[in-house]
Amino acid sequence: MLEGHVMGGWNGVMVEKTIYVFSDGELKRKDNTLSFESSSGRKFIPVEVTREILLFGEVNLNTNLLAFLSQHEIILHYFNYYGYYAGSAYPREHLASGEMTLRQSEHYLDADKRLDLARRFVSGAAANIRRVLKYYDNREKDVRLFLTRVEELTPLLEEQTSVAQLMAIEGNVREAYYSAFDSILEDKEFAFTGRNRRPPRDPLNALISFGNSILYTAILGEIYKTHLDPRIGYLHSTNTRRFSLNLDVSEIFKPVLVDRIIMTLVSKRMLKAHDFERDSGGVFLGEKGRDLFLRQWDERLSQTIQHREIGRPVSYRRLIRLELYKLQKHLLGEKPYEPFVTQW
Repeated sequence: MLEGHVMGGWNGVMVEKTIYVFSDGELKRKDNTLSFESSSGRKFIPVEVTREILLFGEVNLNTNLLAFLSQHEIILHYFNYYGYYAGSAYPREHLASGEMTLRQSEHYLDADKRLDLARRFVSGAAANIRRVLKYYDNREKDVRLFLTRVEELTPLLEEQTSVAQLMAIEGNVREAYYSAFDSILEDKEFAFTGRNRRPPRDPLNALISFGNSILYTAILGEIYKTHLDPRIGYLHSTNTRRFSLNLDVSEIFKPVLVDRIIMTLVSKRMLKAHDFERDSGGVFLGEKGRDLFLRQWDERLSQTIQHREIGRPVSYRRLIRLELYKLQKHLLGEKPYEPFVTQW
């Protein structure tokens, strides 16, 4: 099994420890490993090098498989027909901490502590949005108006007295940011006509929604490796939603990971309008487009940057984990949480 290559005959991609399955078939336990059977034949998946499995096709499985995945701490994410996140089979929390859960709950139930954390997430997101716009402004893209708007809105975050007010400002920041995409991408096939979802109605919104879904699952997988409970978030309410902490953390990384991949794929003409499908009143990334996006995604997560605090290069995937560790320290009262802000 080759890393970073399409696994011939089953239309899946394996890079590092993430398996993406696009074909219909059956995933099951075979002795002490996994096998995927489809019309193209059978392929084996070694559990010792698998972190998570993302299913995009119609795949049959049983409780024996789920128990085996849980035993090996492998998370199973499944997506609907259109490629959007539907749910996860999340193993029993092996690093669950009673103290950490109590601290998370305390910071959620205390209005001031929750507001403080929510503001930190939104401020981090706004700072990274500004960095992206500044990057393209320096490359003579016509984004100065949108950059100025973001810079005007960001100081208002400190004045807000509720999470709802914070989210309203955050929405205005993102509206200005997404409006700059036309100047950055310079491609009429990916024009921004307003943010829409469920379902997305144009290729750009389809890309944003798909990329965000992949980011949510990646952060969820990293949360599982910490003492944090993914069900308790601060910017996004802890209610009937299964997970919310991964949504909070994702706000910081959307501009750095998802949006930069979109900008690369579109500006380099790697994706075209014919890579999308129209169905049920919406527009969705087709199988070829999903495969291309996920290859770029894995490459991006494997890229390293110099981490100023620890003094050595770290991958973007590791950077997500480090962000969670910083959050843990905040909750334990050891060090205030400062969100990651890219330096380019």
